[in-house]
Amino acid sequence: MMQTEQQPQHQNQLTVQNSGSLSFSSHLSKEDEEISKSALSTFRAKEEEIERKKMEVREKVQLQLGRVEEETKRLATIREELEALADPMRKEVAVVRKKIDAVNKELKPLGHTCQKKEREYKEALEAFNEKNKEKVQLITKLMELVSESERLRMKKLEELSKNIDSLH
Repeated sequence: MMQTEQQPQHQNQLTVQNSGSLSFSSHLSKEDEEISKSALSTFRAKEEEIERKKMEVREKVQLQLGRVEEETKRLATIREELEALADPMRKEVAVVRKKIDAVNKELKPLGHTCQKKEREYKEALEAFNEKNKEKVQLITKLMELVSESERLRMKKLEELSKNIDSLH
């Protein structure tokens, strides 16, 4: 895994080094496109992995909530039977039931927190994607400007060279 992380970095360094040059070849654009596709693919894979893990956690939470509800119902039934028998364990059952109720109350805000964090994650992801698009657009504009600058300078150099040649 370390090697695959180093490879995109190396490619990015090559891109940065090459983009510092005043001439851009179509090969470099294809390389940049491949790097972008690779980065996007990696990003999507990680996003899918995060979504899968999030669903697993959500299922586990739901499973636990179901178990807690079942246990609460079961304990309520036992408590009723104990009260009907005037069982001396009634106080202990009441204590456990109160603890279960307290845990249930704690679970509800945790569920809300999970949903809030999910929304925040989605908003942050959207903001990230927008900034990434903006960056790509700016890089494209920069490449166009540099290419145009090179073209104009070469034209001017050719004119100056002709002027010098005509002086002889």
